[in-house]
Amino acid sequence: MSRLTTVKTLAGFDFAFQPSLDRNRILALAELKFIDRAEVVHLLWPPGTGKSHLATALAVEAVKAGKSVAFATLADIVTTLAKAEREGTLRERLRFLARASLLVVDEIGYLPVVPGGGNLFFQLVNARYEKGATILTSNRGFAEWGEVFGDAVVATALLDRLLHHAVVIQIEGSSYRLRQHAALVPENVRSRALTNPPPPKRRGRPPGRTNDDHDSGRSPNHNRRHLGKFGSSFSRKVRCPLTIGLHGALQRSPAYLHAFLGQRHSRLPAF
Repeated sequence: MSRLTTVKTLAGFDFAFQPSLDRNRILALAELKFIDRAEVVHLLWPPGTGKSHLATALAVEAVKAGKSVAFATLADIVTTLAKAEREGTLRERLRFLARASLLVVDEIGYLPVVPGGGNLFFQLVNARYEKGATILTSNRGFAEWGEVFGDAVVATALLDRLLHHAVVIQIEGSSYRLRQHAALVPENVRSRALTNPPPPKRRGRPPGRTNDDHDSGRSPNHNRRHLGKFGSSFSRKVRCPLTIGLHGALQRSPAYLHAFLGQRHSRLPAF
């Protein structure tokens, strides 16, 4: 894992440039109680809004407090784990990363995850679950994690653990890097909302009753009721309500997933 090559501090973060960000909430995180509780902090913002700066600053605070910290991008973590798997040292590498008091995973969603990478990252998340704290930064909403990891089932399993004891911080703001050239950037790019992605367009003919449904007298949703709430055989195999809900939400529109997560987050302990 890479070290903190650049030192960022909370004092050096321009909170005035991101007025929608709750400064007191970030300062509360700097008290590092989330590390003692082995919680996961999600920083979900558009590019250039300060995710990596704050993640690094919190990591610096943890180092000052004598905590062990590992910092790397998701791409580097997957590459490291894949190499360890090929060399037959995956278990040792996972054990090493699981010992860190704080793991910072930067840039989720910036680069595509290689085939099998999602499974490797899940093993790391599972090894740290309820044992170590994690900070994740991403420019992609939870509804897009199935696309990021190339597998909706893996994304469901990841979110099931990463949202159980979680602090989610979202912000819609402009890029700090482009502040001096804002006039050259289209408005829809400057203020693109991460939390409200456009719903996907339905392709093909709308669902309707088939001839078999007419002949049998069954409703078109008959089989879906037997497969579970979200019409998937996966619903019958998994008993965890959060996992079932996440899997169904990932198969629906992004807006539906964010509504679902909003209900779950309202039950999470307030920071």
